[in-house]
Amino acid sequence: MKAILALDQGTTSSRAIVFNHDGSIRAVAQQEFRQIFPAPGWVEHDANEIWQTQLDTAQAALEKAGLTATDIAGIGITNQRETTLLWDRKTGQPIHNAIVWQDRRTASFCDGLKAAGRGQDVQERAGLVIDAYFSGSKVRWLLDNVPGARARAERGELAFGTIDSWLVWKLTNGERHIIDVSNASRTMLYNLRGYWDDELLNLLGVPRSVLPEVRPSSEVYGETTALGAPIKIAGIAGDQQAALFGQNCFERGLAKNTYGTGCFMLMNIGTEPQISRHKLLTTVAWRLADKTEYALEGSVFIGGAAVQWLRDGLGIIKSSAEVETLAASVPDSGGVYLVPAFAGLGAPHWDQYARGVIAGITRGTSAAHIARAALEGIAFQVADVLEVMKADSGIPMNGLRVDGGASANNMLMQFQADILQVPVVRPTVIETTALGAAYLAGLAVGFWRDRAEVSRGWQAERTFEPRLSADEAAHRRKRWQQALDRAREWEEHES
Repeated sequence: MKAILALDQGTTSSRAIVFNHDGSIRAVAQQEFRQIFPAPGWVEHDANEIWQTQLDTAQAALEKAGLTATDIAGIGITNQRETTLLWDRKTGQPIHNAIVWQDRRTASFCDGLKAAGRGQDVQERAGLVIDAYFSGSKVRWLLDNVPGARARAERGELAFGTIDSWLVWKLTNGERHIIDVSNASRTMLYNLRGYWDDELLNLLGVPRSVLPEVRPSSEVYGETTALGAPIKIAGIAGDQQAALFGQNCFERGLAKNTYGTGCFMLMNIGTEPQISRHKLLTTVAWRLADKTEYALEGSVFIGGAAVQWLRDGLGIIKSSAEVETLAASVPDSGGVYLVPAFAGLGAPHWDQYARGVIAGITRGTSAAHIARAALEGIAFQVADVLEVMKADSGIPMNGLRVDGGASANNMLMQFQADILQVPVVRPTVIETTALGAAYLAGLAVGFWRDRAEVSRGWQAERTFEPRLSADEAAHRRKRWQQALDRAREWEEHES
């Protein structure tokens, strides 16, 4: 067998990547699909369209690679997490569009649970804060709002799943109804100790009859003939956990940050779940064989989107790639701080009423200073998450592994190292999400022997060492906090 096929089912597109044994990319195919907005704050996807685009890209990637299904040792799946759907077990047809992780239609229901004092209990069981982000309240909404759905669910006619479940169902022609443990841990229905939790199911009104079987992240789940010949489906992980695995963060204390539209930081905390004291999430990283490992997770709402705003909102750059050149035309930000709280603040602040602020503007402030402050604002937010992650875990931080589109920006990565006061390491292959899924599948089918062999394939493309003094970094962090204070609680609360 020559290669592993990774299916990377994301929020705006489906991708398929063929990986060689050394972890290098042999071929990539990508296809976007529709974003459906039925009402303000509502976001849906057509599950059949997701399946079709994922199948089409898999076929296209094999063709580009010059391979057929018989050359593929196994398929790994990684997916947008929390996105929720219900389908008919007999026909395999969804009863409604998938409700996407970004969707806020169940926010008031979640607010009610928090007001009723259920937050601590949910966090201790599931490791999560109560929020419409997670799958549990979305399933409840479908059961209560699609005519006849709850009665059909009680009769065992409906199946619930996240996108990994849906893809496996379709790939196996309905033979397997499963969810991997990393995705299960994002539902707000699953206990971190390893089971669907009756207390959480009752709280959210979700019957056991709809639930998929929870499986490890690396094993042979079944076979698919959808690509012309039988291929083993052998690895699954949610996108951020897959990236952690793809970054080879196999030891307790190793952390990665993905710079996308937002930023997602995960730290491997070992085999015992720790509940955060600083509003981070505790999640299952993966389970291999009988060993479950956990991670702390913090999300920043606006990362690369701040650069998009410079382009689309201010018009000071024509393309996102120009920001580094513009920012590098000045030696520093000239005392300007940009807090990109365009959609509130995520971890560790969780302030939905915060709004964006640019502080420190003078007559000498130029577009270049604002561009530089925007990049630095991304790095400051990541530093805030890392600081509380270290406090929660009690683990010293020796470095940060990075990936995602904005990790290609050398100025941002250098400033990130400066402000964290630890090395920032960018790997040769930055498609770490798909690579993680490929590794999980490859380990299950013997394409790679063990994690040690996988680790030998991971290579650093560049390491950014801190250049700023510790005193100067501390001073800059202090000034950032002052700007942050001015952004907090800006929007008036709804009465």
